[in-house]
Amino acid sequence: MKDLLLITPPFTQLNTPYPATAYLKGFLNTKSISSFQMDLGIEVILELFSKESLQYLFSYAEENDRINTENSERIYALREEYLNTIEGVISFLQDKNQTFARQICSESFLPEAARFEQVYDLDWAFGAMGMQDRAKHLATLYLEDISDFIIDCIDENFGFSRYAERLGQSANAFDELYKQLQTPLTYVDQITIKILEERLKTHQPKLVCISVPFPGNLYSAFRCAQFIKANYPAMKVSMGGGFPNTELRTVKDVRVFDFFDYITLDDGELPIALLTSNVLNPKPENPDFNIFKRTFLKGNGEVVYNDSSIQNDFPQSQLGTPDYSDLMLDKYISVIEIANPMHSLWSDGRWNKLTMAHGCYWGKCTFCDISLDYIKRYEPLTAKLLVDRVEELIAQTGERGFHFVDEAAPPALMREMAIEIIRRKLTITWWTNIRFEKSFTADLCALLKASGCIAISGGLEVASDRLLALIDKGVTVEQVAAVTRNFTETGIMVHSYLMYGYPSQTVQETIDSLEMVRQMFELGIIQSGFWHQFALTAHSPVGLNPSEYGITPNYESISFANNDVMFKDKTGVDHEQFSFGLKKSLFNFMHGIGFEMPLQEWFEFKIPKTKIKRDFIINSLENEPILVTRPTAKIVWLGGAPLVSFQAKTKKGVTRERAQLTFFTKRESFDITTEGEKAEWLIHILEQLKIGDEPLLTYAQIKADYESHFEDFELFWISKPINTLREQGLLVL
Repeated sequence: MKDLLLITPPFTQLNTPYPATAYLKGFLNTKSISSFQMDLGIEVILELFSKESLQYLFSYAEENDRINTENSERIYALREEYLNTIEGVISFLQDKNQTFARQICSESFLPEAARFEQVYDLDWAFGAMGMQDRAKHLATLYLEDISDFIIDCIDENFGFSRYAERLGQSANAFDELYKQLQTPLTYVDQITIKILEERLKTHQPKLVCISVPFPGNLYSAFRCAQFIKANYPAMKVSMGGGFPNTELRTVKDVRVFDFFDYITLDDGELPIALLTSNVLNPKPENPDFNIFKRTFLKGNGEVVYNDSSIQNDFPQSQLGTPDYSDLMLDKYISVIEIANPMHSLWSDGRWNKLTMAHGCYWGKCTFCDISLDYIKRYEPLTAKLLVDRVEELIAQTGERGFHFVDEAAPPALMREMAIEIIRRKLTITWWTNIRFEKSFTADLCALLKASGCIAISGGLEVASDRLLALIDKGVTVEQVAAVTRNFTETGIMVHSYLMYGYPSQTVQETIDSLEMVRQMFELGIIQSGFWHQFALTAHSPVGLNPSEYGITPNYESISFANNDVMFKDKTGVDHEQFSFGLKKSLFNFMHGIGFEMPLQEWFEFKIPKTKIKRDFIINSLENEPILVTRPTAKIVWLGGAPLVSFQAKTKKGVTRERAQLTFFTKRESFDITTEGEKAEWLIHILEQLKIGDEPLLTYAQIKADYESHFEDFELFWISKPINTLREQGLLVL
């Protein structure tokens, strides 16, 4: 028996668990509250994409005359091929049968339907030897074909990473979702409930906590709660997570509480601790009796918001390390939907999820929900505690891949974390989301790379300085270009989030923004990107003060979800018409083609010519100001000790000792030559500049040490030997 059952309902990711329940379980461990967690999404997918289920789906579709499209007819005709290959494909995608890649990559092994029509030059995409990734891509298309059959013939609401998403999107009223919940269970529902019931019988929890991160999880969450209420009425059921945190802050419809006893907002640790106390000990003598934190519940026939606890949220340092136990870590499926190495990070491989800091250190972007706790309350961890948690998760999961899921990882903490990783000689792979700010110098990027950083994503948003200022992004296009160049030249991949349709954006600005993006991809300083249309959210500065941004919101009566708001822009521009052209051009740019094409070619309607000069980005990179080394800057040497050879040279009767220092990097070697005494000093100081147990030296400290032996450190600092070392791992941070 367990006190709590923590559930992520279908569907989130196929390749790795959504981390909310792992975070919560880690916290519960610190309070000695027993719990079991489950990711219903992956369990349902594995049941659905099995030979037995496929056999049922094919028979059901045929018997009920559901096969009505050319694509579904083809898949049904090839049903024996699908039944014979499904188990092998799933096993391969679980990294259990790697030799199967050769079969998958051979011609005519997998049955092919509509998804394979998008296959282009796979040799170009994956190379002659990229067999594992090529096979994952083909296997993903194969699964998507089956998914299309399910949508066409069985369940129109199905999706790999979402289910019945439309029922949760902009659901101002509960009526449509409530009506759907009165219909018979779908086949996916039946699988979900069967697995859920097995866990309920095994663990007999007192409280079931269902985390709902996205609209695509909402329907299944209600189906689970509905089943529990009908069959286990003594169990209490709570909802938390990203969806209620943003969308259910003003819920009024009392019918919601026929399914859930509680809905908690924002950080779940304290609310769940108080819920657990009330559920396990529901007596007046309990000090927590009827005391809750940010919790909706039903009282006297209406929705009540109880925030009676005066206790502050637990500090991030006291929340414990996320605990991934109970989850089926060896069962997740790695997929590659498109041949883009950055996109594959979201769907390929198992990643341990951690957070460097609660909230956003910038917290100003006007399109963002900065009024809500998950953004506005900034609380960073220390680098030491963060890396302690990294080591704990390596020991717990055996995985050395980490995705830091910050809103925007703070560069100062990233620097300290990287130093701590290197100090402990840890070998990990990690990536995160950032803001493209000037702190990301070439040297900081090199340090992050040395610590295991392989990729970053960040918001360029609208590539227009006027609109970036209106967004209050705190960056310019030229600055973004410099930062992305620094990351790229270090070998760290860059993904950029791009936005169109921001309030007051003109057609000219949209086209000029596309030209900026085109130039960045052509120069290779961005490798991946995604365009999305601006969405007005109720909790953003734009949503809270729409008149200041020239828009008129179309408010509706709210009794259930409240986040996305429809609006009219004073410009009257139909931004939706640009969607296809922006995405089509970006797809080509990501694959290194189409740079020479006029921007007009991407659109089927007349657009203005861009006003951006064709060499704008490259000129901005060449015109960067020279950075002056700050006295307090920390200096780090990432290389090793050199081999040294001394030789004396006599010129005009004066003998001088010279030294040649040979350094070896992982791929090559290089030499520097300097005076003998300075060489000895340099060897000594480089040893002190290596990351170890002692505090890092500053520029001022090194300068003082040098000038205690020699003269004019500034001249030495810009000399050829130092410049060579700067190119090879002598970093100024």
